[in-house]
Parts: sequence; structure tokens; C-alpha cells
Amino acid sequence: ESRAVFPQIWALNYKQTLILIISPQRTPLRQWMLQRGQNTVVAESGPSQTSTVTVPNAATNRLVGRWLVGCSGLVLGAVVLGGVTRLTESGLSMVDWHLVKEMKPPRSQAEWEAEFSKYQQFPEFKIMNHDMTLTEFKFIFYMEWGHRMWGRLVGLAYILPTMYFWKKGYFNRSMKARVLGLCGFVFFQGLLGWYMVKSGLEEKPESYDIPRVSQYRLASHLGSALLLYCASLWTGLTLMLPANKLPDSKRVLQLRRFAKGTGALVLLTALSGAFVAGLDAGLVYNSFPKMGEYWIPDDLLAFSPTIKNFFENPTTVQFDHRVLAIGSLAAITGLYFFSRRMHLPRRAKIAISCLTAMAYTQVALGICTLLLYVPTPLAATHQSGSVALLTFAIWVLAELRKVAK
Repeated sequence: ESRAVFPQIWALNYKQTLILIISPQRTPLRQWMLQRGQNTVVAESGPSQTSTVTVPNAATNRLVGRWLVGCSGLVLGAVVLGGVTRLTESGLSMVDWHLVKEMKPPRSQAEWEAEFSKYQQFPEFKIMNHDMTLTEFKFIFYMEWGHRMWGRLVGLAYILPTMYFWKKGYFNRSMKARVLGLCGFVFFQGLLGWYMVKSGLEEKPESYDIPRVSQYRLASHLGSALLLYCASLWTGLTLMLPANKLPDSKRVLQLRRFAKGTGALVLLTALSGAFVAGLDAGLVYNSFPKMGEYWIPDDLLAFSPTIKNFFENPTTVQFDHRVLAIGSLAAITGLYFFSRRMHLPRRAKIAISCLTAMAYTQVALGICTLLLYVPTPLAATHQSGSVALLTFAIWVLAELRKVAK
């Protein structure tokens, strides 16, 4: 009787396997059923023609890849906004943390005065901003509030699609572990951000320095954001871009190793920049290529024990950042010329060329930022450039990845 009513469709659901017997003209129905999240679809066009489509597949992988690349873009925005917040000295304007309550900023005059009164109880106001007006406070408050709200947006962008794609069956076992790790890392990043801010709110009677967050916590906060960015971008690109079929030759293996080492050096240089920012080390020697009158300044190892200089001495921190930046530029240049001697796919060549161009741009931005005494717009551009450089390094690695057998 059902065949008489629906002569072209006959469906049977048995043990979560959906079998559709359809005519060639009803292929849109098959697509609709796939969108409904079925795990397996068997389509039959005739007595002897049967095909099976499983989920996840190439189409769903591309969709998940685009989502992760989009999430990495939001993380990039958070890094840039966080850098501007620090450069405008706005990061300590919100002196408490509430997941939901702080999403609504002060509205009335009384609410603003109450928030300003809380800020006045902490070292930054007492030492640096004791003559700050309420209008000036509103600016730094909104900068920090915007950064925190962006962080919540990043969290939602990871968690909500994860729930949707998981329900649809778009993740295999390996991808489930990855996305759970990414979502957990987003939550950890938020807690680490507040842990960093707390270090700048503490009273330090023995110190006469201006209030600032711990450079260790700042580097940890930035480093975790960069790791989240790299992991999301790498996973997204490997899902979106088909792997290049490169020969298993010795030179290709050397190129892959060279690219991995170069990428690690770029990441290390970006992390060293966090110590430069945390100690305001960009303001101690505003000359290039020498530091003052010397190639190696005499206060390079002024602190004791010696290891302390690499993390707490502004001179040493700036020197290290210079060396790492020049080393990254040399490595990227070497990678470019090494790759020119090989026959690589077009996308891989474009990626390496973009990485090289961005490396020279980033070094130029760094030198200009130093010579001009760290103006906020240029410093923010330089920080953004470090993430752009890291982006191209990840792209190169994705293009050179080995095809899984």
C-alpha cells in the first residue's frame, strides 16, 4: 500500500542504518537525509547499483575545517585586542571577575562612580593615575571590558558548534579528542587571563616600580593563546586543504624538518615579545643595530643569579628578542632559497613566499617601533604581525605535511 502512495521512495530503518531506495531523479532527498545527520546512507538507482555515503566525509570535514579556521580568526582578534589593551594601560581597570555579571557594563552615574571607587583602591590608581577623571576611567574600562567580552565570544564560537557537530556525527574519535581539548583550552585561557590581571592588582610595598602584571603570567597568557590559535588553524587547514603528494625523498624530508624548526623559532620569538611587553623593554635601548653605543651592552648580565637576566632584566630581554628575530629572518630566508631548488606544488611555493615577505615586513615593523619609542598604533601592528608570521608558518607546514597512508 505504501508503494502505491509513494512509488519512488521506500525507506527502512534498521539498527541506525537508513536504506533509501530512490529513483535517479530524487537525489536531493539523499542530500537532505545527509543534512539530517544520518550516519550511513545507501542509495540505489537500479537493481544492481548501490553506493554508500558515510559521515564524516570530505564535505563535512571541509565544513568543520572552515569553522576551526574561523575560530582561529577570533583568537587572533583576541590577541590583537589584548595587545591594544595592554598598550593603552587598560588591563587593570576591572578589578574583579564574574563570568556573567560583568557582561553588563555600568550604565548610570552611580554605577560608574561605584566602579571607579573600586579602581581607586588599587596600586595603579594610587601610583600612576591618581589624577584620573571619571571620563578617562571610562575609556580604559571599556577597553578591558571589550577584551573580556571578545573572550566570551571566542568561547561560544568553540563550544556551541562543537555541540552541534558532535550531535550530527561530524567528528571521528580523533577529532572528538581534539575539539574537547580546544574547548578546554579556551576555558583555561580565561582563567589564566584573570590570574595574570591579579598579579597587577597586588600591593607591593617593597617595590617602587609602576604597577604592572607579571611578565611570566603575561607570557603564559599570550603563549596559551598562540597555542590555541596554532592548534585551531592547523587542524582547520588540514581538513580544508587536500594534502600535496610529495615524493618521499631525502630533500623533501629535510625541507619538512627545516620548516618545523623555523616554525618553532617563530613561535619562540613571539613568546619573547611577551617578556619585552611585560617589562616595557622596548623603551630601554631605542637604537638599531647597536644597543646604545655597543653591540653587546655592559648591563646584559647585571642581575644575579645569571638566569634571572633572561626573564627580568629589560636589557637582556630586548637583546634576546633581537637575536631571535634576526635568527627567524635568517631561517625563513634559508627556507625560501632551499625550497627554490625543489619542484613543489604551487600552493606550497605561494605559502613559503608569503612567509618570507611577512618576515621582512615584521622585522621592519619591529625596528620602526623601537626607533620611534613604541607608539601604540605601530606597536599593535608589530604584535599583529607576529601572529600573521605564525599564520604563514602554519600554512607552510600544512602544505608540506606528509600524506597519511
